[in-house]
Amino acid sequence: MVRRGRFAPTPSGQLHIGNAFTALAAWLQMRRAGGEFLLRIEDIDKPRSRPAFAEQQQDDLLWLGLDWDEGPRLGGPHAPYEQSLREPLYEDALGRLQQAGRIYPCYCSRAELAMIGSAPHGLSSEGAAYPGFCRHLTEEERALKAADKTPSLRFIMPARPISFDDAIAGKQMYAQEALGDFVVKRADGMFSYQLAVTVDDAAMGITDVLRGADLLDSTPRQLALFEALGLQPPQFAHTPLLGDEEGNRLSKRDKSLSLVSLRADGVKPERAVGLLAYLARWIDKLEPIAAGELIPLFGTAQLPSGIISVSREQLQWLRQ
Repeated sequence: MVRRGRFAPTPSGQLHIGNAFTALAAWLQMRRAGGEFLLRIEDIDKPRSRPAFAEQQQDDLLWLGLDWDEGPRLGGPHAPYEQSLREPLYEDALGRLQQAGRIYPCYCSRAELAMIGSAPHGLSSEGAAYPGFCRHLTEEERALKAADKTPSLRFIMPARPISFDDAIAGKQMYAQEALGDFVVKRADGMFSYQLAVTVDDAAMGITDVLRGADLLDSTPRQLALFEALGLQPPQFAHTPLLGDEEGNRLSKRDKSLSLVSLRADGVKPERAVGLLAYLARWIDKLEPIAAGELIPLFGTAQLPSGIISVSREQLQWLRQ
């Protein structure tokens, strides 16, 4: 079986070197394995997404030397490669979940959800775990609430812990109370990231998902969706994030670290790739190198654990 990986940026801003680190690792993983690499634009959040950012991100990836076998500008058998054009697939998946009794309407207001966030429930990158207030409403109670509010739709998480083996982070275990039922379609009609990414990875035959550690705790939710929809999940791997010398995650708000800014400053792509390769421990000294030269050197065992610190001296080297 041919392995298939992907990079799936959100076009709500510019790519920065942290995004580039993940994209490079995902690209190298597939090139080293002789697999196929896809690019997918995750523009499901239409108010925040901009076509200009999507175009710029593609230019930035090509500048780094990262090409794709399927995706925007190229096409392929799994088109379209923009989530905003794939909504019929998400609606179909929602119908299957409905038939299986795995979703329910939620009428909680933002104020009520904010109160949940201040309570001692499980916390994740998505906020506090929802305790299921609306799960057990009667039909009469739902009808009364529906008269005043359009509901969101929540997915019923299994009543058990979820565990999986991450190819980089190792064995992961999430307690049931730390997860909570989550929204798969908002009251305004927007499908959730969790549903869209699960449906798309399955439909596109993705076998390997290599992405940043900030998405590690979204994995149990996606695994639950794969299971509920009868779909085969990919192998997940989560790379460490890049941070500053104080251990804080590099911020997308620092425009000087965007690939657009680096290109404008005359930075050569081989220098950017060289810094990322050095931080990943694929090379043992700072030196310019093309992405293709890293293919035989790629591995995940070398990656440091925890946030990878990027020093001021290294950033200065980048612009020399």
